Amino acid sequence: MRRPDVLVIGAGVIGLTTAVCLAERGRRVVVRAAEPPLETTSAVALAVLMGPSLAPPDEADAWPPIETTTRWHREGVAAFAALAERPGTGVSVMAGRWVSHREQDVSWAGGLPGFRPCSPEEHAGFAEAFWLSTPVVDMPRYLGYLTDRLAAAGGELEIGRIESLAEAAALAPVVVDCAGAQAAHLVPDPDVHPVRGQHVVVENPGLDTYFFQFSRAKAMTMFMPHGPRLVLGGTAGRDDWSRTPDPVQTEEIIARCAAVEPRIATARVLSVEVGFRASRAAIRLEEELIGGSRVIHNYGHSGAAVAFSWPCAEAVAGMVPLAARV
Repeated sequence: MRRPDVLVIGAGVIGLTTAVCLAERGRRVVVRAAEPPLETTSAVALAVLMGPSLAPPDEADAWPPIETTTRWHREGVAAFAALAERPGTGVSVMAGRWVSHREQDVSWAGGLPGFRPCSPEEHAGFAEAFWLSTPVVDMPRYLGYLTDRLAAAGGELEIGRIESLAEAAALAPVVVDCAGAQAAHLVPDPDVHPVRGQHVVVENPGLDTYFFQFSRAKAMTMFMPHGPRLVLGGTAGRDDWSRTPDPVQTEEIIARCAAVEPRIATARVLSVEVGFRASRAAIRLEEELIGGSRVIHNYGHSGAAVAFSWPCAEAVAGMVPLAARV
């Protein structure tokens, strides 16, 4: 392949989506990643699109402002609802219970599809509980879909490490940094913190709805059916880089989920998966000049990476034509 117009760093959902947007606009795109898509954090994401109240903070000086993240959420939901209509994407629209241990303002949910308050029996011991119908994503299948779509648009995926942005800048006139939590080391960016998440995958005992606890606690109760698999969560360990599954956390996750759905207690465990969300006070979506190349940063999405993947990729694509060579 000739020298690319754009080098994208990272093959998670942010990197692949950005690469697809650029390649489908005629750019020569190479994705360079230390890990293949199915070994990234994105592959183990629970991937239910979150509500606006769970978007990044809405302080007056925060960026992006709440108006932007709310718009991104709306655009992300629309994009994944459209993908749910296509066969082979791994995206579907599913009903699920959203719960919280504290009562709160959930007016943002009232106009969303499938909203209805839960019955007392459906609260499962939580103070707040309601139903929604939202796009959910089987991430291994979806990452495969994005990889195929990138190849169909002429993009390439290379497995290999990029040790610095200066190294990347020598390879292409435009570099898009979608390194996720690894941006802490690559940039380096001290504002990026890994948030370790552990999930347990079991045989689905027959569930066709999901359960999602919206919380910023270190331990949450959630499960997501994807055909024969059921993904159980979860944890949030800040500044924890350990990839080794914690057997105590595994048992705690199963116990929390089984307290809601007893059939989970006897479901056969298929795997235990660990990933690192890229936590940052604000998503970084901006550019800088390094070694004569434009470097566009697109990371720090924390738990909203899937939901924000398409709107942020479109924003990057809007920045690239000014410098990219066709």
